[in-house]
Amino acid sequence: MNSHNRTALRASTLVAGLLIPFYIYAANQAAPRQKPEPQPPASQSVQPQVDKRTADAAQQKQRELVAEAQAAIAETEQALKALDEKRTRDALSALASATGTLELILARSPKLALAPVRTDVVTHDLLAKDDTIKAAVKEVRDRLRDGEVQKARQLMQGLASEVEFRTLNIPLETYPDAIKAITPLIDAGKTEEAKTALRTLLHTLVITTEIVPLPKLRAEEQIKAAQALSEKANRSKEDNVKLAQSIAAARDQLRIAELLGYGDKKDYKPMYQQIDELEKKTAGGKSGVGWFDRIRQQLGAWLK
Repeated sequence: MNSHNRTALRASTLVAGLLIPFYIYAANQAAPRQKPEPQPPASQSVQPQVDKRTADAAQQKQRELVAEAQAAIAETEQALKALDEKRTRDALSALASATGTLELILARSPKLALAPVRTDVVTHDLLAKDDTIKAAVKEVRDRLRDGEVQKARQLMQGLASEVEFRTLNIPLETYPDAIKAITPLIDAGKTEEAKTALRTLLHTLVITTEIVPLPKLRAEEQIKAAQALSEKANRSKEDNVKLAQSIAAARDQLRIAELLGYGDKKDYKPMYQQIDELEKKTAGGKSGVGWFDRIRQQLGAWLK
């Protein structure tokens, strides 16, 4: 794999969360990178829809956060700060407040195991052609075969095209009891032990991750665009070109997903077959309704 192809693998990260502003930074900066490889116009055309779906999903995750859980974390941090400043009464008050807040959550939702506090959205966007990805995967395998695990790991970091929703949660089964166990330490004047226990507690929050592959989103949007054109009678030559490009772009996204190892290999063959059929059905300006129902069902069920 040559240096140009390696540097064409680009990842960017977008993080949004509680008390954290939206910002973008480059990930996987271990090696210098050239410009990402150009993408076909059809692939670029659906990016606004993909961005909107990602933003909508992030907003939904934010709406699912539990305000009381956020307050409990803030109160735990206040207790630790108070102990650092030798304000034991304030620390006890903050812990009592945190306990009451968590009890309120459990009273409302007795079966809730994890109370979401914050969600970060991390996007790894791979802008590379099939041959580049194949070469990168081959190089990873070669490195592993040669026992160069760390070099392989660095290369692997760029082999992702996905949106990650990382949610920080309070484990409601253990967190309240842990707070209650810290209070006697403070009462007994064991401030350092209490501080250590609080720091440990704040590091026991549970992170859950939901991954949505970008090739899936892009393929779905390409199919939507193609369907709208396929149902249009008396299409223009330009419409026919756009229709063919959208179907081809959907196949390209499936190939990228397959190369990157998303999902089961057996899921790809029937989707490729559907795309082949759609190319035949829509050739020559033919139009119809319902042609895309099957592929949309397949994409909807894929990688869930």
